[in-house]
Amino acid sequence: STTPIEAGLRWTIGKRRIADRDFPGHERIIAEIHNGPDRRLVGLRPEGRAPVREGTEIQDGDGRIVGRVTSGAFSPTLGAPVAMAHVESANAATGTRLQAILRGKPVAAEVVKLPFVPHNYHRQEKA
Repeated sequence: STTPIEAGLRWTIGKRRIADRDFPGHERIIAEIHNGPDRRLVGLRPEGRAPVREGTEIQDGDGRIVGRVTSGAFSPTLGAPVAMAHVESANAATGTRLQAILRGKPVAAEVVKLPFVPHNYHRQEKA
């Protein structure tokens, strides 16, 4: 499972709830707030046109396994494959170059910001 901190959703947990520690899993989440998570949920843009699927291993430049794909597909909007993966926090920065092991062969992939396609809606001004 993914915590809100791993997913970059810290803002969804209210200050009062953190102070009161009144929610399931608060020990782990509060520890991640203070110490940072061990892994992060990131977006990946693999090179080429083949999508990487759930369970695909992610390696760093040294060939060390640093994560695993949680979901992946071809994006018709972008005309390229996209994926989401859990990777070690040290490899989660936007622009980090990693490799997805696709059918036994490394495929270059870059960590990108989520969402893959920026939204095009705007909030209504309060009257």
